[in-house]
Amino acid sequence: MSLLVVGLSHRSAPVSVLERAALAPEGRGKLLQDVVSAEPATESAVLSTCNRIELYADVDKFHAGVAELSTLLARHSGVGLEELTPYLYVHYEDRAVHHLLSVACGLDSMVVGEGQILGQIKDALAVAQEQHTAGRLLNDLFQQALRVGKRAHSETGIDKAGQSLVTFGLEQLAAGPDVAAWARGKRALVIGAGSMSSLAATTLVRNGVGELAVANRTVARAERLVQILTEPGGPGAATGLTARAVAMEAVEAELARAEIVISCTGASGLVLSGERIAAALAGRDDRMWLLDLAMPRDIDAAAHRIDGARLVDIESLAEASADAPMAADVDTVRGIVAEEVAAFGAAQRAAHITPTVVALRTMAADVVSSEIARLDGRLPDLDDKQRAEITQTVRRVVDKLLHAPTVRVKQLASEPGGAGYADALRELFDLDPQTVAAVSRADTRADQHDAARERA
Repeated sequence: MSLLVVGLSHRSAPVSVLERAALAPEGRGKLLQDVVSAEPATESAVLSTCNRIELYADVDKFHAGVAELSTLLARHSGVGLEELTPYLYVHYEDRAVHHLLSVACGLDSMVVGEGQILGQIKDALAVAQEQHTAGRLLNDLFQQALRVGKRAHSETGIDKAGQSLVTFGLEQLAAGPDVAAWARGKRALVIGAGSMSSLAATTLVRNGVGELAVANRTVARAERLVQILTEPGGPGAATGLTARAVAMEAVEAELARAEIVISCTGASGLVLSGERIAAALAGRDDRMWLLDLAMPRDIDAAAHRIDGARLVDIESLAEASADAPMAADVDTVRGIVAEEVAAFGAAQRAAHITPTVVALRTMAADVVSSEIARLDGRLPDLDDKQRAEITQTVRRVVDKLLHAPTVRVKQLASEPGGAGYADALRELFDLDPQTVAAVSRADTRADQHDAARERA
């Protein structure tokens, strides 16, 4: 089996296609189940963020796997296969590993170095584990990606190579890096109370906005966010922030007062139309700055043409970040990724031969037991001490004979091109393929049990 990735992102597709192809959270489980139900795949995971949709699978046939994953992405996204295909990219085996590790380190992000992707990778793994579609390969891969991403952020200055999407968006609105001077004292409205909206609200408060309204479909979540921001020790406590939670029905009234509006919801349609924005600005002398971080978009692109409104959305962020300077640490992170890809490949190749080695040692133990039983029949007068000494001697001989070749075969199997050693070992010792497969299944069940225990 081999790792395959089929996906599209801000690098391969226009925003108009990305937002139409966005997957609703409740639909991801069904997509994963459909992937593993397809003939070429045994494992699956989906990484779906505001600017990428990627399907990971363990497949036994490359071309059939690409065709099946592409078809399923089109079917579940609602974008026709013929329209979607030109924007899809495919990564296979080591290149697929390299891709995910690069994504985890922020090298493939719209804003280089942003760390939010680690949480999204963690969520993708959790969903796959809940759906029981992540086996040994994807569990190992996604756990490795999380570890490598954390390593890149702790060992280098990749965080300084780019800002979070929120900070970068606010800098675009402020037309410069001094967001605090621009935001200080302004009235702000944040629509949504998820992770991105919470980050946006926190960033605004830390930059000194004077008033904040948080609107959400579930008001309790908005109230919780406001509580966190204003409680003692919270970012708004020292600034005297005025903050409140409101229902989505109150957005129109809040819009009439707001100077800064940030929206990031999971809505399938527009949250703010151009007409609502124009109506809110009617009769006002001040401006309205709007930041749309949602995919698909929350704010009507027509806001670009409304007098008094300044809109920054995912599309304009992509254009602005294309020329953003990259820190020298990016080269260091690329080196880390290359090193970790090699280590992951070696570990996977070594793990591939482990069931065969275990099956060989099991067969050897069975031979020893059989011969000792035969000896008992031929020499019934042996006492327990003699029998134990003979048994131990035979086992030591077998262990010594097997030690060097099994250690060496693991070393050889971990090197590039070492996949054939498992087959050679099975052929040389006439090992039962069903026994080897049973060991592999037992290891996979143990991995899944450990993953479930970690989630609990």
